[in-house]
Amino acid sequence: MGTLRTLPDHELIDLLKSGEHAAFIEIYERYWTVLYLHARKILRNEAEAEDVVQEIFSSLWLKKEDIVLKSSLSSYLYSAIRYRIFNQIEHKKVISDYLKSLQQFIKEGEFVTEELYREKELAELIEKEIQALPSKMRQIFELSRKQYLSYKEIAEELEISEHTVKSQVSNALRILKLKLGVSAGAILFLLHHL
Repeated sequence: MGTLRTLPDHELIDLLKSGEHAAFIEIYERYWTVLYLHARKILRNEAEAEDVVQEIFSSLWLKKEDIVLKSSLSSYLYSAIRYRIFNQIEHKKVISDYLKSLQQFIKEGEFVTEELYREKELAELIEKEIQALPSKMRQIFELSRKQYLSYKEIAEELEISEHTVKSQVSNALRILKLKLGVSAGAILFLLHHL
């Protein structure tokens, strides 16, 4: 497969769409660094930039059969990065606005209509991301964070190990953290206050 290095992008994409894993590796090696540097420049955060680029490549592999290139592969990947970053920034803004308004409420003791709207918008955003989790993970996460069952209780109810419960909750928080662009602590805080 040494010849893949000399192939143009459009031929690599054709191979990728037919399930050729070596073509995926070549695209990954060809574009990972430039996409990472681009993401880091916008996000100003190395870990977040890395997460976004990993997400783009995971999505590229999982949805390989559906890829439609309207122009070049590089512009397709750059657009995907920008879309994901702007989506993440938008999520962060919704959360940040809510936390600011909550601080205001704690200080002044009154909620106005705009704050209630923000709270509703944020609750919908978090719920949407929870519903997008894989079904088993979502079920475990909801039992833990919405019904407040212990890992032991969930393990007994679903007849699985406590270790599985713990790792599924941890994975759910990691996914939500990435999608919503905030820390796991902030997500747990918001789940308990919305």
